[in-house]
Amino acid sequence: MDETVHYLLMASHLRLQKQLLDRLKGTGLTLGQPKVLDYLRDHNGASQKAIAQACHMEPGSLSVILTRMEGQGLLRRQAAEGDRRTLHVFLTPQGTLRMEQVTQAFQVLEDQAFQGIPPAQRAAFLQTLQKVYDNLGKEAAAL
Repeated sequence: MDETVHYLLMASHLRLQKQLLDRLKGTGLTLGQPKVLDYLRDHNGASQKAIAQACHMEPGSLSVILTRMEGQGLLRRQAAEGDRRTLHVFLTPQGTLRMEQVTQAFQVLEDQAFQGIPPAQRAAFLQTLQKVYDNLGKEAAAL
């Protein structure tokens, strides 16, 4: 296996994503939807713009995902009072159920990912990964 940062991050992400979708099989959730539900867990009623930024999605891509989720009965969009251009996104009871399933699946996968890794090493890894993310953000901002 190639031990470069880009390869290991990409391969880990793809493996995590595949296992997540496997765990959520039968829920009707598709790629992109779990991270939206995960974000709405703590930010129910967030604007579409805030969701797009937090989930690292283009607004157009998010809009397609939200339209599908709305059709599935997982959420509803509502214009902000006084500003019809800003839509806020709210979980429905069905969306809350799916969000709980996503939360559980993420927890199982995170536990699996860190199996056999002591808490201090886990914390150091997460801190280092955050630094890598921040460093790459500086480069993107400079472009």
